[in-house]
Amino acid sequence: MSDTLDQLQDALLGDVNGAGDLDTLETVRVAALGKKGRITAEMKNLGGLSPDERKERGQALNKIKEAVASAINLRKEALEDAALNERLQAESIDVSLPVRPEEMGRLHPISQTWDEIVAIFGEMGFTVAEGPDIEDDFHNFTALNIPPEHPARQEHDTFYLQGEDGQIDYEKVLRTHTSTVQIHTMQNQEPPIRIIAPGRTYRSDSDMTHTPMFSQVEALVIDKKTHFGHLKGCLQDFLSAYFEVDNLPLRFRSSYFPFTEPSAEVDIQCCWRDGELVVGEGDDWMEILGSGMVHPNVLRACGLDPDEYQGFAFGMGIERIAMLKYGIPDLRTFFDADLRWLRHYGFLPMEAASLIRGLSV
Repeated sequence: MSDTLDQLQDALLGDVNGAGDLDTLETVRVAALGKKGRITAEMKNLGGLSPDERKERGQALNKIKEAVASAINLRKEALEDAALNERLQAESIDVSLPVRPEEMGRLHPISQTWDEIVAIFGEMGFTVAEGPDIEDDFHNFTALNIPPEHPARQEHDTFYLQGEDGQIDYEKVLRTHTSTVQIHTMQNQEPPIRIIAPGRTYRSDSDMTHTPMFSQVEALVIDKKTHFGHLKGCLQDFLSAYFEVDNLPLRFRSSYFPFTEPSAEVDIQCCWRDGELVVGEGDDWMEILGSGMVHPNVLRACGLDPDEYQGFAFGMGIERIAMLKYGIPDLRTFFDADLRWLRHYGFLPMEAASLIRGLSV
């Protein structure tokens, strides 16, 4: 009886090891362990044996069953690995091959504009500062001299986060401007300060000219001697360089922002010609950004003495100035992930923005 069982085990293991693919292995498994398999058939014959013989032969059959099942699992893993390797070999891609022209990627206009802004301000001695997208009430509102009753604090303008209890946590907010980076910088860095803060911001608004998420860049200069004339000169140099118009005519209009005093909105000279916006010509004006001298209350909130330090700040939407420069009519198309749109408005990825070579060559 022992020889017969040994022969059965050897035969079944031989069939398992000889299986050349997963389908053949499944056939072997069913033939050995299925309802009509050889081991199952041997188990059914145990009823005709004496109790001692049934116990001995049953234990032996169980060992054979375990050995065959284990061998099947090992063989299955080996065959699956071999099949995967064969597939990977067949589907391999030579990444050293040049990209086909029709599949050449394009740099998104927001990324291009972002690079242009950094290139211009980098030449002017500014550094790039960053901060978190999720802010607290102090950095997003209070430190910027925004009073509790200000409309910007309302839920129809601002995205507040939920607390652990599922209720709105009015201390946690998706930042509504990158001015929060200015606060962090003034708290953690001794003047003189000269930074720009590009990044994503979030407001509860959506139409042809607004999206719930958009990109913004703000600038901050803090020292002991900076005045409004420096602000005007900085904006004149930046906007002339960005729109690539020598001495671009600007207009400063008195305005109000809680975090600056005095405050001014800045317009650029423009006109419409053949349905396209022409910057630097004509009799029309278009608002482009907000600016002003940093409010003394903002300096105090950051631990700076307004009797010793002063400075200016300004900010603008990156999508907005990209739309004006590159003739993009609808803000929402920036976020549609439309490859046709990107092929039309996109930029070659290796053409880095540079004032020396030209920003948007």
